[in-house]
Amino acid sequence: MTSVHHGFGIKNLVRNKPIGKSHRDPLPRLLEQLLQRAGAPTVIERAVSRPWASALFEGRRHIVTLRLSGARAATRFRAFAEGIDSAEWQVPGHFVADITIDDSRQEADEWWVELSALTIEDW
Repeated sequence: MTSVHHGFGIKNLVRNKPIGKSHRDPLPRLLEQLLQRAGAPTVIERAVSRPWASALFEGRRHIVTLRLSGARAATRFRAFAEGIDSAEWQVPGHFVADITIDDSRQEADEWWVELSALTIEDW
């Protein structure tokens, strides 16, 4: 029987590690702030996020659907929508480069709001 010694130990093996600095997903923090801005009762009906990159930047593209309900839903929706594109968002490790309301509709005492946002890693 023949044995082979490769000349390297376990400490010399390459380990899978993230490359560069890795930030947590900004979506949970963004959702928290959107809920605060919308007021209660508000429900997140849908929230998806996917990677985004340009030649110079990396980030994530988010699509969120909220349902504002209650007797004051219309008033809360107007306050939510007013100035949303220029609002200050606190997202550690990222900044909100763009946020827009793509669609909104009223159903009885509820307002449905679909918005999209782009967060960029803050280097």
